[in-house]
Amino acid sequence: MDDDVLTTLKLLIIGESGVGKSSLLLRFTEDTFDPEQPATIGVDFKVKTLSIDGNKAKLAIWDTAGQERFRTLTPSYYRGAQGVILVYDVTKRETFTKLENWLNELETYTTRNDLVKMLVGNKIDRDDHEVDRNEGLKFARKHSMLFIEASAKTKDGVQCAFEELVEKILQTPGLWQSESHSQGVRLDDQEQGGRRACGGYCSVP
Repeated sequence: MDDDVLTTLKLLIIGESGVGKSSLLLRFTEDTFDPEQPATIGVDFKVKTLSIDGNKAKLAIWDTAGQERFRTLTPSYYRGAQGVILVYDVTKRETFTKLENWLNELETYTTRNDLVKMLVGNKIDRDDHEVDRNEGLKFARKHSMLFIEASAKTKDGVQCAFEELVEKILQTPGLWQSESHSQGVRLDDQEQGGRRACGGYCSVP
């Protein structure tokens, strides 16, 4: 039974093909990593329950194909989402420069203005970086996004990215409380100020 689950949240993972969206999702939901992870065809979907400050949230996480030919799936994919993770590959500048396109798409199709966005620079375990951390940070601040660098391969930052995104959503009751005055918790300002030990995490007001 899900009696103790506060709410169910719809999260999206978007970004160019090959940046590691599916790898991040599998690392978070199943704690596995496959270096030969095949490209996602259409849309993949995982469910995981996460506990934040004593509140349980069931996450329905949608992983999409980055290829252009699957874009027809887009409108239904975005509908009703409360949080989104935008992923780029720190070793491929092109995946970073195309983030603007993904943001435009997000703005076109999402049904909520207060949706919470998290920018993730993936593959930081690699040496051949083409995108500096400060560039990612600057881009995230410009677009009012949370930001973290991560590696699906080594686990670095993965759990943290999802936790911080969900925490921010739970701090925005309008995003998840139903109109029927369901019993929601209020996170007071003091709780909002508290941070778990997440290295490299950047909160954007």
